[in-house]
Amino acid sequence: MTSFFMQTYCLVLPIILSYIIWLLQQQKKSKDANSRGTMLLLRVQLIEYHDRYMKKGSIPNYAYQNFCEMYAAYHDLGGNGMITHMYEDIKILTLEKEEKDV
Repeated sequence: MTSFFMQTYCLVLPIILSYIIWLLQQQKKSKDANSRGTMLLLRVQLIEYHDRYMKKGSIPNYAYQNFCEMYAAYHDLGGNGMITHMYEDIKILTLEKEEKDV
């Protein structure tokens, strides 16, 4: 009886481990695709902000904060140096003064 369980164990264990490895590989592919998609969406938004505010010559405080947070997320995802140059451009822009309602 013990021999039957050992043979079953030796047969079933590699199958279960192979299935777990396959599941982990599928999760990694999905995670990589989600990260890549997020990075591309951030890049589009960062380029749009850069173009808009460089033409204007100044940037509102809220937009600057958004740009910095998006850049940090983009960089954490492994973004390239092109956006880093845009970030440096944005940092030298003048911040617009907020108008207070009276």
